[in-house]
Amino acid sequence: MAKKKEGREAGKKQGFTGECDLDGGYESSIKTFHDITLKNIQSLVTASRYIQTLIVLTVIGIFLRFYNLGFNSLWLDEASTYTISVKSFADIWQVTASGEFNPPLFYWIEHVMLMLGNNEVILRFIPALLGVLTIPLFYLIGKEFLDRNAGIIAAAACTVSPFLIYYSQEARAYMMMLFFVALATIFFLKAMKSGSLIHWILFGIFSALAFWSHFYAFVMIAALVLYALIEWAPRIRTELANLKMLVAGVGVFVLLSLPLIIVTLQLFVLRTSSAPTYGIQGLGIITETFSQISGMNDIAMYLLVALFVVGIIQAFRIGKNKGIFLVLITVLTFVISYILSFKMPMLPRYLIFLSIVFFLGIAVSYRVFYSLWNTKAVVYGFVIVLFVISAPVLAGYYSGYSKEDWRGFSAALQQKTVPGDIVVSVPGYISQPLDYYYSSTQAQTKELGATTAADLENISSESGNSTIYYVVTGDISAADPNGDAVMWLKNNTQLVGTDATQSIYLFTKS
Repeated sequence: MAKKKEGREAGKKQGFTGECDLDGGYESSIKTFHDITLKNIQSLVTASRYIQTLIVLTVIGIFLRFYNLGFNSLWLDEASTYTISVKSFADIWQVTASGEFNPPLFYWIEHVMLMLGNNEVILRFIPALLGVLTIPLFYLIGKEFLDRNAGIIAAAACTVSPFLIYYSQEARAYMMMLFFVALATIFFLKAMKSGSLIHWILFGIFSALAFWSHFYAFVMIAALVLYALIEWAPRIRTELANLKMLVAGVGVFVLLSLPLIIVTLQLFVLRTSSAPTYGIQGLGIITETFSQISGMNDIAMYLLVALFVVGIIQAFRIGKNKGIFLVLITVLTFVISYILSFKMPMLPRYLIFLSIVFFLGIAVSYRVFYSLWNTKAVVYGFVIVLFVISAPVLAGYYSGYSKEDWRGFSAALQQKTVPGDIVVSVPGYISQPLDYYYSSTQAQTKELGATTAADLENISSESGNSTIYYVVTGDISAADPNGDAVMWLKNNTQLVGTDATQSIYLFTKS
């Protein structure tokens, strides 16, 4: 009891008076790595409400990310992950250098995972694990940016975010990118406070790992560096040494990313050489990103965006630099995405790192409510509200298919086809998820691919008396934007089946 009282007195001296402190003044004995002992850890876990809450959130996060991890079959992009990951390390790099629009790091890690087996859970294990580990990182970001209350609220938002849960259960690199961007952000915030060379170097290392995970991480990294230049401009003018630290961090990033930067420039020219045939263009990328990060629920989106705006205003009241941080990263990301949306396919999942800023802004808004109701219940109330507004979306997500059911469709196709039949994938690249589950060798069928009406006509005219099955998805609109292939199918085939989600269609000659 005496120790707790002393903790309260110490807390008052350090400025806890008038602020929300869930721990009632308790201070952790762990200040450096040398303080990490079993006794100190036990004391922290038993006495700190923040750590207890974070542990609970992380456990919930484990359940939400690993529950039914293998329920959905692989869809096109995940099947593409498998197709690339089975190649050798050198071949994976060659695929990237030859035009694959994703860096190789995630594929390299998946290549190692495939040594343990080959199924949906194995392929999705790393994103799910990193999705869990990102929860405490959001706490640390909130703590570094404002305080531990903001950290807990940001961690809670991360825990129950349908957007982040979905990509934690997808065999793609988005969660890996977010994980490394979150780590880079933590050390960036630390570096801005301390000016420590080691913090800047760690920022550079994790920024590079984020970039090696997904090309679009560069936008967040560039925004952070620009913020540092703006924030440190007065100090740089008076003391050049401050700039050297920032340059060191950027230098580490460039050094570690140099091979990929060269490839990125080449791929950027290739990808922007023609107008995109899919994705979201213009202002739609802004509204759709807010919608998806909020959980694809209009009520949740309006509430969370309102809290985000309140948080930005509150951040400016606390310190102009905090408000600038939130606004600069958000605006710069959207401006760049808006411009690029007319040059290359743009989707909200590329902007997954904005969830850091979005949830951080929401977390900061708690200060407004705490100023009105001076009670710890405000922080817990935020956590409860985040759980409540996410619950309906998550209930729907876990109650049925959220991806194309290639597993079920392929099983039905396997039973329908007989030796000598021809199976045509339309467009041709959807053979990747089909072939993950359907074996033409076992069924003794011939597989072909088609994209245009001319392709379909040629296959039809050369098929003789063989029965032809056409496997078609909505991707045909992106692959053949003129619509000629769709028209050919309408005129020459009839629908004979779909998958459980009615996203994959099976046609045969009419």
